[in-house]
Amino acid sequence: MDTQKNTKDISIMLVDDDRFLLDMYALKFKEHGCAVEAIADSEKALERIRGGAHPDIILLDIIMPGIDGFQFLEALKKEGLTGNTIVIVLSNQGVKEDIDKALSLGAEGFIVKASAIPSEVLQKTLEFAEKAHKA
Repeated sequence: MDTQKNTKDISIMLVDDDRFLLDMYALKFKEHGCAVEAIADSEKALERIRGGAHPDIILLDIIMPGIDGFQFLEALKKEGLTGNTIVIVLSNQGVKEDIDKALSLGAEGFIVKASAIPSEVLQKTLEFAEKAHKA
C-alpha cells in the first residue's frame, strides 16, 4: 500500500502518556501528510471527543494514568462517541486477552509497539483504516 496516498485527508488523534513515543509517532504521521493531534492525557482526549473532535483515527495506548485505554474504549462505546472514527490500540500489552478485550470494546485493530517500528505503525494504521472503510 502506498502510504503517501490520501493521507492529507486523514486526521489522527494519538493518545499516549509516553511523551517521547507521542512525539515520535506524531512526527511520522505528519511526515506523511496526516493532520495529527497528540494528547498525553487520556481524560483530556476523551474531553476533546466529547467536545466535538472527530478524528478519522484514534491511536490509543492501554497503560495510562487516570483513565486507561480499556476505560477510554468503554466510554467511547457507551456514549456513542466513535461515529466513523477508527480506533486502533497501540500498546506493549500484547497478550491475547488484552487484544480480545480491546477488539470487543470496539477497537478495529491492535498494534504491539515493541514489535513495530514507527514506519510499520504508520503502514498498519493506514491498512486498518482502509479495511474498516471497505467493510
